[in-house]
Amino acid sequence: MAKRPTPTEFVVVRDEQKCISCQACVRMCANDAHVYDAQLDTVSVDNEKCVGCHFCETICPTGALTIQRNPSEFKLNANWDARTIKNITKQAQTGGVLLAGMGCDRPYPIYWDHILLNASQVTNPSIDPLREPMELRTYIGRKPDVIKLGVMSSEFVEKNKKLRTTNYELRTQLSPQLKLETPILFSAMSYGSISLNACKSLARAAASAGTFYNTGEGGLHKDLYQYGANTIVQVASGRFGVHKKYLQAAAAIEIKIGQGAKPGIGGHLPGEKVSYEISQTRMIPEGTDALSPAPHHDIYSIEDLKQLIYALKEATRYQKPVGVKISAVHNVAPIASGIVRSGADFVAIDGLRGGTGAAPTVIRDNVGIPIELAIAVVDQRLREEGIRNQASLIAAGGIRNSADIIKAIAIGADAVYIGTAALVAMGCNLCQKCYTGKCNWGLATQDPYLTKRLNPDIGTERLVNLLRAWSLEIKEMLGGMGINAIESLRGNREQLRGVGLSDTDLKLLGIKPAGEAW
Repeated sequence: MAKRPTPTEFVVVRDEQKCISCQACVRMCANDAHVYDAQLDTVSVDNEKCVGCHFCETICPTGALTIQRNPSEFKLNANWDARTIKNITKQAQTGGVLLAGMGCDRPYPIYWDHILLNASQVTNPSIDPLREPMELRTYIGRKPDVIKLGVMSSEFVEKNKKLRTTNYELRTQLSPQLKLETPILFSAMSYGSISLNACKSLARAAASAGTFYNTGEGGLHKDLYQYGANTIVQVASGRFGVHKKYLQAAAAIEIKIGQGAKPGIGGHLPGEKVSYEISQTRMIPEGTDALSPAPHHDIYSIEDLKQLIYALKEATRYQKPVGVKISAVHNVAPIASGIVRSGADFVAIDGLRGGTGAAPTVIRDNVGIPIELAIAVVDQRLREEGIRNQASLIAAGGIRNSADIIKAIAIGADAVYIGTAALVAMGCNLCQKCYTGKCNWGLATQDPYLTKRLNPDIGTERLVNLLRAWSLEIKEMLGGMGINAIESLRGNREQLRGVGLSDTDLKLLGIKPAGEAW
C-alpha cells in the first residue's frame, strides 16, 4: 500500500475477567464496534469504528469496558501534529470534505476563564438569596425610550385628607415581550438534526421552567404545537415548515441569517434522515436532501431584512417579537446595529464555539470570533448609538455553566442560549459524530431503535434540574455582589476584571485588569 492506515482515535479496553459475553455492547453500539463470535463465545472490538461516545461503557452490567484514547503517538512536530496528519490521510483516501459535529474544539482562548467577578465586603453588604428576594426575571424585546405613567386612583386618610396611597397605570404602549423566569433559553436545534424525543424534552422543560426553546429551521412537529407559548420558531433560508399556523403558534419568531459553527454557509440534512414525519414537518418530499442556501434569496441588504421583519410582524398582527440570529464575525457590531435599526426586537449572536449537527471542519474551526468579544463590542456599539434599548441581545455559542452566563450578562447580554449544554444534560458525550445519524444516546439520530433510548420525561427532568441549579448559582453570585436583580448587572462591566489578558483584549471587552479599583 502507498500509506498505512493511521492509528485509531480510541481503544476499547475489555476486562476479560469481568466480561460475561452478555452481548449488551454488541446490541447497543450503533457503530458496530463490538463483534460477537458465537463459536468462541467471546466479544471482540473493532477500534476503528469506536467514536468515543461511552454508551457501551455506561450500559455494561459488569463494568468490563473502558474507553481510552489511543496511546500510539506520531513523532512530535509543532507544525505537523497528529490531527493534521490524520486529516490529510483521510482526505487522501476519500477525496471529500471533512465533517464535524458540535462546536469548534480548537485551543483558542476561552475568555470566560480569564474574567473574574466582583464581591461585596464592607461598604456594600452582600445579600443572602435564601432569605431575601432575588429577581432573575428577564424580558426579551424592544423597550421604549420613555415610560409614561398616569394616576389611576388615590386614597386619602379621611381625618386629615392627607394622601395615603396612589395607584399608577402604564400609559406607554410596550412592544411584545418574552417573559423569562431565568435568563436562559434553549438554542435552535431542528427536528431532523435531533430526534423528536429530544425536541419534546426541550419543549417540556421550557414550559416547566418558564423559559423558551427554539425549533431551529426544521419546522414544528404536530406534537409540539401544544408548547407554542414557550416556542421560538425560526425562519431560515430554506423556509422549511414555514406557514401561517407555524408563525401564529409561536411566542416569537427568529430569522436565521447565520450560525456560529458555520458562518457564511448553508445547511444540509441528508435525505436518509428525512423520514415521513420529518418530510411532513418540513414540507419536503420524503427521502430528499433538505438544502438551506447560504443567503436568503430575498435578503441582500438591511432594507430587504427590514421588509421581511415587518412582513412577519404583519402576518402575526404585531403580537410577537421578531428577532434575527447572526454569526459572530469580524464586523458583527455594525451588522447588529443595522439589524436593530431594521426593526428587530432581539438579536441572537452565535459565537465561534456554537454547536451544529454537521459542518465542514475547516469552517467550524477557522471562521468567526468568540462570543465574549462579539457581545462586548455589539453592546458598546448600540450604547454609543443610543439604540441599546431598542433590542435585546442573546448570547450563544459555548455557554458551559452559570458563571459563563452571569459574565455574559455583565458584558452586555440580556440572556443566553444553551444548546450543547442541554444535549450534555440529556446524555451527550460530545463524540462529535452527530452527522452520521448514529447517536447511541438517542439525540442526534432518527433511527427508531436509537431514539427510544431517550425518554422525554427523563430528558425533561434533567433539563429542568440543570436550569434550576444554574439559576440558584446565579442568585448566589448576584447576592455576593450585593445585587438583588439581574437587571442591575446587565452591562455592568465594573463588576468584572480580567486576568492574563492583553491590553487589546481588555479594551474590546470593556473591562479593567484585575487589581485595578473603581
